[in-house]
Amino acid sequence: MAEIIQAEGKQKGGKKKAKKFSTRIDMTPMVDLMCLLITFFMLTTAFSKPKAMEITMPEKDDTKTEKEAPKIAADRTVNILISGNDKIYYYFGVADPKSPPMPQLIESNYSKDGIRKMLLQRNKLVFKAVYDLKDKVTKGEEVMKDSTLARKIKELKKTVDPKAPIILIKADEKAKYKNLVDIIDEMAICTIANYAVVDMSDVEKQMMAGSAPAAPAK
Repeated sequence: MAEIIQAEGKQKGGKKKAKKFSTRIDMTPMVDLMCLLITFFMLTTAFSKPKAMEITMPEKDDTKTEKEAPKIAADRTVNILISGNDKIYYYFGVADPKSPPMPQLIESNYSKDGIRKMLLQRNKLVFKAVYDLKDKVTKGEEVMKDSTLARKIKELKKTVDPKAPIILIKADEKAKYKNLVDIIDEMAICTIANYAVVDMSDVEKQMMAGSAPAAPAK
């Protein structure tokens, strides 16, 4: 707090001198405030955790000596195509003009009623199993460490539904990095166990442009 000290005196001849004011700032309260701020920043720094996105990585197999492309069942495959202006499409199966019929390309969006709704419908068995397990842990019906919970969730993703979807994420040169992050985030929200980011084929680019070649007649 500031303190004003007044000083006055008399000059010779009986005249009073003008009052002089001097200001002194009391820094004692500032010391208390500094201690509070230091404590606050120490606590918030200790409690804040870095945000990271969990990405499913392929397991290393030392028995294979040659690189072989994994075989994917067409009935489990879901292809997600992302492009500029936040456009997103998906189709089921394989797009091969030599193997008619060509799949139907469906336009969607990043909302909960868009691509997420489709993923949850295709992965509903695994999603329900993981949700029920997390709910039991939250309610205290089952007690386990975070590492144990993560291991059990991983096991559920592999064993609950043998026909769980396999998602192939494909982005063209117009897609933004944010779009790729958003769709990978949807994989975590929908508890998708198997997904991969691969290159988009020319046929798929033509499908988005509406100029895909017609399937040859048998």
